[in-house]
Amino acid sequence: MGSGTVSRVAVVTGGSRGIGRAVAERLARDGQDVVVVYASNDTEANAAVAAIEAAGVRAAAVRADVADEAAVAGLFDTVERDFGGVDVVVNAAGVMALSPVADLDLDAFDRIHRINVRGAFVVAREAARRLRPGGALVSFSSSQTRLLSPSYAAYVASKAAVEALTPILAKELRGRDVTVNAVAPGPTATDLFLDGKDAATVERIAGLNPMGRIGTPDDIAEVVSALAGPARWVNGQTVYVNGGAA
Repeated sequence: MGSGTVSRVAVVTGGSRGIGRAVAERLARDGQDVVVVYASNDTEANAAVAAIEAAGVRAAAVRADVADEAAVAGLFDTVERDFGGVDVVVNAAGVMALSPVADLDLDAFDRIHRINVRGAFVVAREAARRLRPGGALVSFSSSQTRLLSPSYAAYVASKAAVEALTPILAKELRGRDVTVNAVAPGPTATDLFLDGKDAATVERIAGLNPMGRIGTPDDIAEVVSALAGPARWVNGQTVYVNGGAA
């Protein structure tokens, strides 16, 4: 950042791995200071901080359960104290378990909804209270809310909640100069997506896409970067980032 320039400050939940990690590193390259919020893996979080700092910005890692309102409030307190404020919140934390409805383990259902729904609302609530003018909240949905594949019911239900939250919160923040959007990735090369899929399955899924491949975390981070920075006239939207998957 140039002399006298005040850096924007971004908080990225789920920022230690996968798409969240790619988003954190992209925002750092954009010149934003980045706070990585992670659930449990200290090693991954520290590696993410090192990668962010390599871009020449400030970084920190904070361990927090996104569904715990006290922990999330404490997280924002820490960021405001150490970085001066919050301009961007990217809520990339999420979990997935696949099962036909008839066989659904309700403990798994509760875990999905605790992180993906309650967590999204807790983070959004704190973002609504804390984001500075010019700020942005970017949440994560999934292209499965359109693809509607068998065995995804519990996960899709959780992401449909995020899509409903997004335009309502955008309207509630009228006059604040804060945008609220969601991104909905399609099949993307992350551990979350690749787990349990053999090479032939991944190749088949890639072949269904008009672009002839599955997405990369950087594909998604590029769109988040725009929503977290220059794309101020996109508000209350879910942006499907999937190469044309239908």
